[in-house]
Amino acid sequence: MTTRSGRHFLQIPGPSSVPDRVLRAIAQPTIDHRGPDFAELGLDVLERVKPVFGTSGPVIIFPSSGTGAWESALVNTLSPGDRVLAFETGHFATLWRGMAEGLGLEVEFVPGDWRRGVDPHIVAERLAEDRNHSIAAVMVVHNETSTGVTSRVPQIRAAIDEAGHPALLLVDTISSLGSIDYRHQEWGVDVTVSCSQKGLMLPPGLGFNAVSEKALAAAGRARLPRSYWDWTPILQANERGYYPYTPATNMLYGLREALLMLEEEGLPNVFARHDRHAQATRAAVRGWGLEVLCADEREYSSVLTAVLLGEEYDADKVRQIILDRFDMSLGTGLSKLAGRVFRIGHLGHFNDLTLAGTLAGVQMGLELAGVAIDPGGLGAALELLRTE
Repeated sequence: MTTRSGRHFLQIPGPSSVPDRVLRAIAQPTIDHRGPDFAELGLDVLERVKPVFGTSGPVIIFPSSGTGAWESALVNTLSPGDRVLAFETGHFATLWRGMAEGLGLEVEFVPGDWRRGVDPHIVAERLAEDRNHSIAAVMVVHNETSTGVTSRVPQIRAAIDEAGHPALLLVDTISSLGSIDYRHQEWGVDVTVSCSQKGLMLPPGLGFNAVSEKALAAAGRARLPRSYWDWTPILQANERGYYPYTPATNMLYGLREALLMLEEEGLPNVFARHDRHAQATRAAVRGWGLEVLCADEREYSSVLTAVLLGEEYDADKVRQIILDRFDMSLGTGLSKLAGRVFRIGHLGHFNDLTLAGTLAGVQMGLELAGVAIDPGGLGAALELLRTE
């Protein structure tokens, strides 16, 4: 049996490490979810979460995964046979397409190379061609966790407006919320989908929908079957701080603590920290002589970096060596990227020394795996961390 000392480095792009403060909050005694103490907690959390989404409107919190929050976004706003416009930006965009088709929606899926985000010009073209306004929604993954590519949501919103199209804008922020600047209301997003285990620094278990007035109006017309995911009874109960079913009480304690931590640091500082760590990681990758998967510098992710290896190398072998020797988990390549990339997560409860240790482990693992690299990569990252 292998024994290890020290802590495990969980450097996948989510679930991210959970701060001790949040763990202690979750460990509080469970309370009566029909009592006044819970109502106080519920109202507090529902209000504190709004700035993270960049909205003054309602944010619905489900006991669910992010996948559940996807389904909620679709079934509350659309009807059987509705057309939706979606984009092949990576593994999770592809999964969202599959869900939409499984629910009886017609998906117009724009192919992509998994190295770029959604092209706003194509959004404008496709919607301009839809003169009968048969496309009911545009589905966008803000930060594609499988590729490290961040789509430019403000430009996508501008493209929809340029086309004069009434389609709803549905955006997945599962791996970006709380780590990358995001503005639900200002950017004209109708439903923002997210979850707890990434930038919000919680374990998996909470799903979120931030909804616009337009989305709420659409919910009154939508005809896809829904029961558990129905917004109406939740919003009615939330007015008093309650839920129409048993909520994830202790996770809400953790969420309140995580939101307090984000408030204390200040969201602009949180975003700047993530940007800086991403920049240092890319400096290391380039210093090693390797390639960042994201092909457009305007779309670099600040929560993870996907590293592309040559076809002569097995990225999963590199990951296994790093796990065995240094007790560090890196993200695997998903679907068509399997064996070609590994993903370095640098999000959530994270600091300079954690990043330095992460990149040191990656460099040693690459060398042990026989990948030809320049050992100056780590130094390039450390220089940036010293001076920026």
